[in-house]
Amino acid sequence: MAVLFTEKDLYAQHFDPKKFLEIYFTFHPEKEDINALIGFALKNLHKAFHSGGIKGDTLIDIESGPTIYQFLSACECFREIIATGYMDGLREELQQWLRKEPGVFNWGSVGKYVCELEGDREKWIQKEEKVRKAIKRVLKCDVTQPNPLAPLSLPPADCVLSTLFLEVACPDLPTYRSALKNISSLVKPGGHLVLFVALEANFYMVGLQRFSCLFLDQKSVEEAVKGAGFDIEWLEGTKVIFPPALSDVKGECVLVARKR
Repeated sequence: MAVLFTEKDLYAQHFDPKKFLEIYFTFHPEKEDINALIGFALKNLHKAFHSGGIKGDTLIDIESGPTIYQFLSACECFREIIATGYMDGLREELQQWLRKEPGVFNWGSVGKYVCELEGDREKWIQKEEKVRKAIKRVLKCDVTQPNPLAPLSLPPADCVLSTLFLEVACPDLPTYRSALKNISSLVKPGGHLVLFVALEANFYMVGLQRFSCLFLDQKSVEEAVKGAGFDIEWLEGTKVIFPPALSDVKGECVLVARKR
């Protein structure tokens, strides 16, 4: 089922970050499908940064949105994290969390899950503070540009992370491939790309608003990553079953690749 591509201005007008977080990032006994999706991401981020030994001075997160789950393992391995986002409203949602403003999303259950993976479930408050200290900047980003962080020109990073974003930012496969090449310009030779992708999805819902996804299979993702100048070191996939009214996503994969 093809879905008309969701343009940037529609996101700016209709995307509700608080509702998005409530739907997709709340651990709940009755939400086994969502729990499985979050758990898969958190386990593999832990694997990449703790067991996989990906570390360095700087990590750039491509389109952080309003989320911080992707930083909970990475903050242990990088001196500096640069969060990014295209929309002003989503960057502001993240800034509000950084400033501990009232009414921000409670990441406690997600933080406890990651801390349990690390061996101490009760250190989640310290973990959140470590994330806040690690995020040095929140910058505007546009992956359709050769330098996604223009007009800034930053030194290449040790690692670039992108979680469940490119498939909603790109209307077609050529644009997806181009976006990965643009992202590659931010990574130093020998540095890493950590990429999470929703597979075989056309749409997802936030409340009553439908947003498009680029339909991707695993082979297309692998070819695009290799075409952007990376060698894949490991890849893992899982099936995903969501309520049809929420999304038609069929799977998710995570890969770690090293820039040639």
